[in-house]
Amino acid sequence: MMVSKTPDHPVSRGRRVRGEGPHPVDIHVGSRIRMRRTLLGLSQEKLGDALGLTFQQVQKYERGANRVGSSRLYEISRILDVPISFFFDEMSGDVSNAGTVAAVEPVEGSQRDPLARRETLELVRAYYRIDDPRVRKSVFELMKSIAAENSGN
Repeated sequence: MMVSKTPDHPVSRGRRVRGEGPHPVDIHVGSRIRMRRTLLGLSQEKLGDALGLTFQQVQKYERGANRVGSSRLYEISRILDVPISFFFDEMSGDVSNAGTVAAVEPVEGSQRDPLARRETLELVRAYYRIDDPRVRKSVFELMKSIAAENSGN
């Protein structure tokens, strides 16, 4: 049985119909690559060098403009030192019997999730660059104190 694409019945087989922009899964995977890369303090150029790609190609992966193939995702997971499942964490979606993605939505609130913001990632990275555990603990306690003061708790 052959199904044709018509304006009334686009066949996407898990992909976005041409002209609709990147697929939500590609955007989510790309954002997770960016988040982990930033947390590790790697530039797009350094990740690209490790993969044998240009920084522009890495940039396209991170935006979801280019789909990351399975072998490339495996390489990225090794370089970023995370399991492949990391790239799909915090993503919800319904998968049909045919295995195509029927709907993919970010987990509620993840768009506004402060843990996904660059500022947070840079703060965590700077925090872990503090070698002395006592100093790190003092910084942690100071931040908690400031946050409690600021929120009125």
